Amino acid sequence: MKHHDDVIITAALTGAIHVPTMSPNLPVTPAEIIEDGIAAAEAGASIIHVHARDPETGEPSSDPALFREIASGIRAETDAIVQPTTGGSAAMSVEERIATVPELEPETASCNMGSMNFGMYPLLNAYDEFEREWEPDYLDDSRDFIFRNTFGDIESLLETFDECGTKPELECYDVGHLYTAKHFLDRGLLDPPLRIQFVMGIHGGIGADPEQLTHMYRTAEKLFGDQYSFSVIGAGRQEFPLGVQGVSMGGHVRVGLEDNLYRGRGELAASNADLVEKMVELTKSVAGREIATPAQTREFLGLKGQDAVNF
Repeated sequence: MKHHDDVIITAALTGAIHVPTMSPNLPVTPAEIIEDGIAAAEAGASIIHVHARDPETGEPSSDPALFREIASGIRAETDAIVQPTTGGSAAMSVEERIATVPELEPETASCNMGSMNFGMYPLLNAYDEFEREWEPDYLDDSRDFIFRNTFGDIESLLETFDECGTKPELECYDVGHLYTAKHFLDRGLLDPPLRIQFVMGIHGGIGADPEQLTHMYRTAEKLFGDQYSFSVIGAGRQEFPLGVQGVSMGGHVRVGLEDNLYRGRGELAASNADLVEKMVELTKSVAGREIATPAQTREFLGLKGQDAVNF
């Protein structure tokens, strides 16, 4: 495995899973997302993973202008790596989701490795009232969401990544997605070393438990050997247990309000920085590893550098 002694922490600020009603601390407007991104970087995150939301309604948005505003605002105050999503929402077309890459030409962006059911509807049972009119329908409609990422879609996405000099972070929600990544590596459409994110605990993907993380790791080791590095997302209450397991195995970690709203049992996280600070503490105290700086992260992942982006 391609190894780095220090842990790369990614902060995922806001996304399509949680609706604004679920936490008053979820950033929605560009100004709120920028503020949270800067604070997360100061807390120890070297990668800031960015989604955009309509500032009026709070709905997930693919508007490149919003992504530009957010990315530019974070870059102006920090040297952290700004990583836009190409996942967005299952309600968006592939063309809408990829639009940020040619627009911003970022150092890295997420790239999903397979189609899947993506069910957010169980969250309906956790809340009696919703603040915004669109929220319950959005969650309920996810019963029929298919998060589309066909082989043809991925080929097109990887071509765009290559044209823009953007390194894909391969989001793998299940074991089959690792085999898809190997397929594209063997075809020469991906260049090693790969950056792979194990996304665990999404309804429709692999479960968020220690045995499944070990299974993902062993499969990746078999497929990629020293041609990859990995990071771990544990959705919901498994964010910190799986994060600690991942960094203890030599990997890296993503935390943030996109994936989990709570700092501890019954305690809403005050911000994304709050979650990053806890992960920094656990990484040092439990796993005995230090935190990578943005400069170290760029070197390790082979990124083109902040001066080469278009924002």
